[in-house]
This record gives sequence, C-alpha cells and structure tokens, in this order.
Amino acid sequence: MTVERNEVEFGWYIPTYGDGNHVGVRPERETDLSYIIQLAQHAEKAGFTFALIPTGGTCLDAWVVGSAIISSTTTFRPLIAMRPGLVSPVLAARMAASFDYLSQGRLLINVVTGSSAKDLRMMGDPLADSHDERYERTREFLQIVKGLWANSSVNNENDFFAVNEPYQDIEPLQFTGNHYNLEAVASYPATQQRPHPPLYFGGSSASGKRVAAELADVYLMWAEPLNWIQEQIGEMEALRNEQQEATGIRRPLKYGLRVQILVRQTEEEAWRDAWEIISKVNNVAIEQAEERFTKSDAVNQIRQNKLRTYSKENQYLLGPNLWSGLSTVRSGGSLMLVGTPDQVSDRIIEYIRIGVSSFILSGFPHLEEADIAGELLLPLIKEKLKQEQYTTL
Repeated sequence: MTVERNEVEFGWYIPTYGDGNHVGVRPERETDLSYIIQLAQHAEKAGFTFALIPTGGTCLDAWVVGSAIISSTTTFRPLIAMRPGLVSPVLAARMAASFDYLSQGRLLINVVTGSSAKDLRMMGDPLADSHDERYERTREFLQIVKGLWANSSVNNENDFFAVNEPYQDIEPLQFTGNHYNLEAVASYPATQQRPHPPLYFGGSSASGKRVAAELADVYLMWAEPLNWIQEQIGEMEALRNEQQEATGIRRPLKYGLRVQILVRQTEEEAWRDAWEIISKVNNVAIEQAEERFTKSDAVNQIRQNKLRTYSKENQYLLGPNLWSGLSTVRSGGSLMLVGTPDQVSDRIIEYIRIGVSSFILSGFPHLEEADIAGELLLPLIKEKLKQEQYTTL
C-alpha cells in the first residue's frame, strides 16, 4: 500500500456545549461568544491552522460560530459542518460560497451524514433510521454542490453587484437522482478557493467509505490503535484503486485523525491529570452512556465501543500512551494520547508514517490545553517532521 506524502496540518477543536476540566458532568464553563473567540485566538497563536466546530443537538450552530471566528482571527480556518438532508444542496452551496468569499478563502467543510438516530429525528431528517440510504443521499448532495461551484462564475467587482442579472454568467445545473431532482439551479458567488473549499468526510461504514473515496478531499477517522487505522487506510486505498480503474482518474485524498491529547512534562503528571478528567463521573452516568452508545448505528461509534470493552481490564490502555478512559462517558472520538511531549509526539509521528496528514486535536479544558500544545507539543512535532523530510502547514 502506497499513500502519497502530504503536508501535515494540525487543527484544534471549539466546544460549543460547555467546557471544563472534567467530562461526564455539567460543564464548568459556559462557551459563550467571548470564550469561543478567546479559544480560537489562543489556538491560532499556538500554531494550529484550523479548528473543528462540532454539530449536533447540544451544539450551537456551526455556521454562526464560524462567522464569529473569522471576524476575530487572521488566518485561522473554521471546519464547519454541512449536513445533507437537513439543508438543500443549493442553499448549502450558496452559504459555503458566501462564507468562503467573505473569509477570503478560509472555509473548510465537514460533511456530516450521520449522528445518533435520535438527533437526526429531532432535526427533522426523514432518513434518520436509514443508514445506507443517508450516504446515497449524501453522494447526490455533494454531486450537486460541487457541480454548482464548478458552474459559478469567478467573482469580480462588476458581476458581484449585478443585482439585475445576478446569474447571467452562470450555466444552470440540472440534476436527476433518487433524492434530488433539479431542473435549472445556480449558486452565487463563486468560491474563493478553486475548485472549491476542501471537503472533510467521516464515516467508517462501507457505504460511507465509498462516498468518501469518490468525493472527499480528506477522509477523517476517530483515533484507534495504529493497526486499526492502517487497516482503514488500506480499505480506502482499495476503493481509490477501484475508482481509478473505473474512471481513469486518481483523485487526491488525504487522511485525517480526530484525537484527544494530554501532554505534561512528566508521564506521572500526565496520567494523574488524565484520570482526573473522569474522576467526577458516577456509575449511573456510565451505565446511561453505555446504553446510549450501544444503540448507535454509526460504525465508528461501534468501533469505539469495542475498543472500550477490550481495554477495560487494562485500565483502558490500548497501546503505548493510547487511553480510552474518556469513552466511558463521552461519545464520538474519545481516545486520548497521554504522556510527555516526546512520547505524544512520537505517537503522532507513527500515525503520519502510515499516511495520516491531518490532525484534529483537543483536550480539557480546551483553552489551557491549546496553550500547552502550542508550547510543548507542536514545536517538537515539527522538528521531528523536518528530520523525516515532511512539511507542515
């Protein structure tokens, strides 16, 4: 298996449902506008180039949060959720193009097909209980969105304000599919980034991986042991080979990892602080979380459940410095790298060697941990990458 070498990028995470030193309890900090802006500014100063903004029932709207971030940072790039089925593809294309134009090309898009079935039902998704069909809809959605961006004209001062004939230079898009039938639609303005803002895409199921291989720019995975990630990359590379044989075109694709980190000067201090994060969780909360997690139809969550069960008898240790303790109460990407700057940087370098080139890191609380990562971890990683002839963004 050969994965193309890419520039390595490091992103952070902006919680919009509360923050603090502990998980599994009521958040100790309110993530209001002031805190969100402060966190984004600290992450930018620390050396992170972008940040994932979460989406879901308990989160603030990611597009609104992203708008606040771009107005308060200079180069920082928000990774914002685009959710097929919850918004029309034409409106989604226009929102993204407008955001990209106003931010001068700083938009990154996180294509979110899944979530818990309950969350999708509460959001009004008619395919909340139809896992594979949601990905079929996502394929059509992205084909439309990318087609609209390709057809939109390049911005200039004259046509941007041509209110009488705003679509005069745009060829309308027609589309016929199982989920969308569009006669003649158009998006305006053109995206600043050409051909379009990068599309990040997560989904560990066979249907999700196939759509990602066809249409994504970055395939995102939740942290798992090294060999598990290597297997996923191998599956994606096989799908890319199928695509190349069918179309004669080999699309570029990067691989990304969502992982928690806790870095301290000594290993003893790091493990003490890791266990402190879940120290206030009671057994009732753990039981409720486990029941909720087992009902998920998301393959990536099912994989996280297996890792938690597998590591339970070993103090949730899955490998050198890789800990699943947070997954007892936290859903989603919960595996954490715990250790000294040298240890955690070595673990990240190991993922890079097998093909991962985009990292979304986070820690609790996110403000202080961004500062620590900027001081102790990122400079060390970049120095080690120079020795291996990688470049960083």
